[in-house]
Amino acid sequence: MLAALPESEFSHLAAYLELVPMRLGDMLYEPGMQLRYAYFPTTSIVSLHYVTESGASSEMAGVGHEGMVGVSLFMGGDTTPSAAVVQTGGHAYRLERARLKEEFDRAGELQRLLLRYTQALMTQICQTAACNRHHSLEQQLCRWLLVTLDRVPSGHLVMTQELVARMLGVRREGITAAAGKLQQEGIIRYRRGHIEVLDRSGLETHTCECYGVVRNEFDRLLSDALVC
Repeated sequence: MLAALPESEFSHLAAYLELVPMRLGDMLYEPGMQLRYAYFPTTSIVSLHYVTESGASSEMAGVGHEGMVGVSLFMGGDTTPSAAVVQTGGHAYRLERARLKEEFDRAGELQRLLLRYTQALMTQICQTAACNRHHSLEQQLCRWLLVTLDRVPSGHLVMTQELVARMLGVRREGITAAAGKLQQEGIIRYRRGHIEVLDRSGLETHTCECYGVVRNEFDRLLSDALVC
């Protein structure tokens, strides 16, 4: 997203951007917490999820290099009932709340990008809710793997079945069965803590329409950011 900004606008931000490490499992913010920073992932992926009173959780959306974490900072909320946790380790640029708000209020290209990204993020959240309600666990797993692959083009994911189960809000046994079926068909290869996608087209065949809906909306709204 930052790479999609024109040089004249990026120069306003450059001196205030801090490249920070994002370790697997790092909690960027908790429900109800006052947000201090916006994060623009580069090589990391952040999971936005809701945690129930019982401690159960489910991912609402993921954020990679195409977006940013902390939309409530420029939408006027400053807090959110969801949590943000690093799903895939890497790096991100961090920007203080006041500086983000100042740049957003310039009403330039950054504002335009952030508003379009927010619309795409809303589509992802809504489609995830519909997918979790109406589609099979195998379809959900394939959708989740495809979305993650779009942000980690190597095709190799450092990911445990337990973590995937938490992301989808299901029992680990269900993920084990669904992943086992995909492995038997030669679509993925799984070993402890690692998932390697061998046949992306096979994933696309097994998933539901939700992946395509979200992908098309991101392409439509953020083609300039996704190309960079």
